[in-house]
Order: sequence, then structure tokens, then C-alpha cells
Amino acid sequence: MVFRNLWIVTIVLVLTSNILFAQHTYIHAGDLIIGEQEAVLDDVTIVVEDDIILEIRNGFVEPETDDDKLIDLRDHTVMPGFIDMHVHLEGETGPERYIETFTLDPEDIAFRSTKYARRTLEAGFTTVRDLGGSGVNISLRDAVEAGYVDGPRILTAGYGLAVTGGHGDPTNAHNRELRGEPGPHQGVVDGVDEVRKGVRHQIKLGADWIKITATGGVLSVAREGERPQFSEEEIEMVVETAADWGIQVAAHAHGDEGMQRAVRAGVKTIDHGTLMSEETMELMKEKGTFYVPTITAGKQVAEKAEVDGYYPEVVRPKARELGPQIQDTFGDAWRADVPIAFGTDAGVFPHGDNAREFVYMVETGYPEIQAIQSATSVNAEILGLENLGKLQEGYIADIIAVQGDPLEDISLLKEMDFVMKEGRIYLSP
Repeated sequence: MVFRNLWIVTIVLVLTSNILFAQHTYIHAGDLIIGEQEAVLDDVTIVVEDDIILEIRNGFVEPETDDDKLIDLRDHTVMPGFIDMHVHLEGETGPERYIETFTLDPEDIAFRSTKYARRTLEAGFTTVRDLGGSGVNISLRDAVEAGYVDGPRILTAGYGLAVTGGHGDPTNAHNRELRGEPGPHQGVVDGVDEVRKGVRHQIKLGADWIKITATGGVLSVAREGERPQFSEEEIEMVVETAADWGIQVAAHAHGDEGMQRAVRAGVKTIDHGTLMSEETMELMKEKGTFYVPTITAGKQVAEKAEVDGYYPEVVRPKARELGPQIQDTFGDAWRADVPIAFGTDAGVFPHGDNAREFVYMVETGYPEIQAIQSATSVNAEILGLENLGKLQEGYIADIIAVQGDPLEDISLLKEMDFVMKEGRIYLSP
């Protein structure tokens, strides 16, 4: 009996010592961008315990025990992990993309996606919203969350919803034998009843968001890039059905009429927004709809449209026409005080190059600090991630750093030196 009690006492003492002497990570930050306020803090120490920011202290505080870890970022700018509101982690666009529809199995897509996820994380993007794929994106989200794959925290839309023959119909340009009759289970919906079923099916599969293609698109093998493709009644049903499950809706849209239908119906974000009019900007401000510009994707498609064989011929004129316009539209939108959310459409260009978007945003005159806030606290609020997007006590320890001052040279964000997600270090100088 005495022997047993001694063992109990020993176990209690070990557990207590682990609580009292938990290992901490001390990060010495030369400059600290909180993610919300515009002020920058100088010479501070972030103390991380497990996956939480325990405290932020003035000055460079030394670790208290030999078990504690010290990260020296005194010549760096430290920020919250970035959040990209528009990525496609299942693949990357290129000349082979269109034939790969017929040559890749889901397992091939899944293994490739792990590489793209890791590259995204090491670029400083610790959270992403994946806006459409084959459903592998849902499994990738779960694998990252379970610790099987290194990657950003993922909120995903599963399949995007499209109309028959529209942008996102997975059987566009297939021959008669392969085309079949895709329906709500494949993300193809026509009429309010199919729309309701399509939304519910995506939620059944595990989608965190619903995405619709409110207009035509650039990279689909279909002729129209800007005309509306959903009726307003259909979009209203999407929003209503998703809201019943506590889920928001994102709308891919290039043309103005499709944007207005989507905004009036209550979508949360307009992505791309290429031909956005002043009337639509006012409507978005009235409704509180956020604009996710994806300038980098526009630049990429315009450039690659000039490379023979890179895109099918039906895609090239759409890429030439729509791609170059997004940056100017973004400039007009932020000057009109349209709410801005950071998003890139990574996958249309190589994953890991997401920070190019900051450079293009700032080229329009957009302030550097606002660009960083759009990718941190603003996006965290849109996604309902209350303990992310800021460097504050009690928040999850998603912490990144670059050498130098990105408020003086925003391009520094393309060269990440330090990445911590949930207290675990993935990249260190």
C-alpha cells in the first residue's frame, strides 16, 4: 500500500513539475506588427507556451530556464501569420493542366497537394481558404489538422458550384462519351432545387464555405469570361441554404451584372471583381461585402496568354482581356472604400509566391500597413477565427518574420525567414 502511494506521489510530482516548468519559446522581435493597430512596437519579447502567445513583454527578455528556447529576430519585422482568402491547393495551372484531367487519379492530386501546402506554409501563409477543387482539398484540410501533412490551416469550399456549361463545369470540352450529365453531386446545378441540393451536398462532404461561379471565368474551356451564369434567385437560394448551416458564400465574378446579383443576394466575398463598376462598389459598401482582388492571378494569365501552347486557344483572348484589368480595379475599389480582403488565386500561379500580391496592391498606392492588415486581422474576422490574425496575449502562436522593414519595402515579404504555426517552428533563420 505504501509502495503504491509512493508511485502516486511521484506521478503527481512529475505532472506538477511539467505544469510549473513548461517549456517556453522566447522570440526577440526588433519590430512587431500586431496585425490590427497601425503602430509598430520596437524591441519586444514574445513568450510562447505550447501553441499560445503567453505574453508580450517590453525589451529583450532572457529565458528563465535552460529548457526554454530563444529565437533571435532582433533585426527582423515580426507579424501574425498571413491568411490567403483564395487558393487552390490541389494543383498549379500550366500547359499540362488540361490533359491532366484525364491522366491523374485522386491519389496523384493528393500527393502533389502536400507539396503545395508545405510551400504555402513556408511562404508565411499559415491559414488559407481553398476555393474549389475535386474534394481532395477536404481530405488535405483534415490531414493537416491531424498532423499527417505540414501545411497551412485550411478552410475549404470542396467543389465550387457552377451551372451546366459554365465556368467550373468539370466536363467542359469533353467528348460526348465522357461528358455525361453532371449534376449537384459534381457541383453542377441548374435551378433553385438543384442549387439547394448542391449546397447541402458540399456541406455533407465537409465544406467550410460555399463557392459559386457567378460569371464566366478565364481558364475554363468555355467561351464567356464575364457574363452572369447564375440567376439572382439561384444565388439567393445558395446563400439561404448555406446560412441554415452557418456557412458563408464566396462568389467568383468578373462581370459587373453577375457581381451585383451576388452582392444583392448576400454573398460574403466577391473574388476577382475585374469589371466592377462604381455602382457595384457602392452596393458592396452598403451590404458589407468584401472584395478579394487576386491581382497576381490576373498578371499571370495575361503574361502566359502570350506563350503559344500554354493555354487552349479559347482561353487566350479571355486571359488577355481580363487579366490586365484587375490591378486597376483594385486601385479604384480601395480608393472608394470598398472593404478589402487579401487573396491571390494561388494555383493559377505557383504556390508559395502568394506574397507577390502585396507588391501589386501597394503599387496602386494602397498603404503597406493596410495590405498586411488585410492578410491578418481582416481575413481572420471574415473567417470567424477569433484567436488568429493578431499578435496578442491569448492568441494562437502563428508568427512569421522577415529581415528588414516591409513598411518601407513591401517586397521583403516575398522572402520569409521565420514561420511558426501553432507554436511549432517550420522555418527559422
